[in-house]
Amino acid sequence: MNENSKQLDGLRASLDKLVHHKEKSTVEGANLHAFIYFISINNLSDRKVTLLGRKWILSNSDGTTTVVEGEKIVGETPTIDPGDTFSYNSYHVTHLSATAAGSFHGVDESGNKIHVKMTPFQLDVPDEEKEGEGLS
Repeated sequence: MNENSKQLDGLRASLDKLVHHKEKSTVEGANLHAFIYFISINNLSDRKVTLLGRKWILSNSDGTTTVVEGEKIVGETPTIDPGDTFSYNSYHVTHLSATAAGSFHGVDESGNKIHVKMTPFQLDVPDEEKEGEGLS
């Protein structure tokens, strides 16, 4: 996002659902975990918007940061009319817990650069000991 982009009043991005799935493969001896997230972007503004890309910042539990930025959203550049919603799902695979903060950027119908930020959410890798509890 550049400094000329403005957060558009009425444009909202929210996490609808987060699903955890333990992967069968490992990386460097660490178990991998997939987090599938379902997101809705609601346009409650007075103008049509086209989303051109996204940026995710993952603050990992080991103190590192992972930045994922790119064009399009799941291969699309959705145009959202006032009152409409764009929903999608994607995933992140990791061996670390993290806090995910995301934003989406694009343009409004007049060509003004806009963005919308997501409320950060947790990707919590379960404790290995807790995972086995209650299983027989």
